[in-house]
Amino acid sequence: MDDTKPCPCRRGDTFGECCGPLLAGRPAPSAAALMRSRFTAFALADTGYLLRSWHATTRPGELELDADRRWLFVEILRTAGGGPFDESGTVEFTAHYRDQAGRGRLHETSRFLRVDGFWQYLDGEIERW
Repeated sequence: MDDTKPCPCRRGDTFGECCGPLLAGRPAPSAAALMRSRFTAFALADTGYLLRSWHATTRPGELELDADRRWLFVEILRTAGGGPFDESGTVEFTAHYRDQAGRGRLHETSRFLRVDGFWQYLDGEIERW
């Protein structure tokens, strides 16, 4: 993706100033930043990043994304922990998408752990609307 284009997470920054560096390997500064970058990876179909940012104890062997689903934007609703001095954090979010059935939302409360200086997605409770 072009670094000068708006970031798919719609935080308001360009891809090069927002999620781009994280997808390229820079550690996320917070669990919420990792969450946004994972949303961006879903939007860009970057399964490599999704698997790399997934905790080893819960990571699937492979990941197949729905090619018909277009991820539109993400709203971070609540965070707990997940900051620069934390080892764990929780992020509640709603991800908006469009697919063959129309518009939809995925609501999740995700748990994150910091491993060797990198935030990783552990697991989450999903509710689809």
